[in-house]
Amino acid sequence: MKATLNFIIDVVAFIGFLFLTVTGVLMRYILPPGSGRFSSLWGLNRHEWGTIHFWISAAFLGVLAVHLLLHWRWIVHTLTGRPSENSGLRAGLGLVGLLALIALSFAPVITPVEVSEDALTRGKDIQITGSMTLAELEQQTGVPAEHILKALNLPASISKDQRLGILKRTYGFEMGDVRRIIREYKGEPDGAAEH
Repeated sequence: MKATLNFIIDVVAFIGFLFLTVTGVLMRYILPPGSGRFSSLWGLNRHEWGTIHFWISAAFLGVLAVHLLLHWRWIVHTLTGRPSENSGLRAGLGLVGLLALIALSFAPVITPVEVSEDALTRGKDIQITGSMTLAELEQQTGVPAEHILKALNLPASISKDQRLGILKRTYGFEMGDVRRIIREYKGEPDGAAEH
């Protein structure tokens, strides 16, 4: 009975690890950052795949906890071993190692987020994303879409409903170029909001 339960837990853990790896690779290489609004796979965008990735990791953590509980006697026996004069030291080192691993795992979650001066400056500037259309950009900045198209050397026939991310991939410009054009149009110094 216990051997069957161990086998099931191990298979579920392997499947969880496999899905974690696949969704991680999917979000890193197939639906990279910035693709959330204009790219999807199986009807799910990058952010929805991120949600799936999170819940798979939560389930995977639960399965690993059950795995450790099923093997707890073996773990204790391995840490303590046969009684000897070094048994206490070995158990103490094992406990310290476990606590250090737990602390290291939770460190990113409990560490305060640092906000750089550059991020504060950029926050005052317009936020340009690949999911924005030319019309939205024009409305938000007051810079005519025609001016942006001309400055980027793009065809004037491009629709204002076209998303910047698609244009970026098609014509090879960077979002920094768009920010620079907007700053120049408004008479702001180049680099005021971007480093």
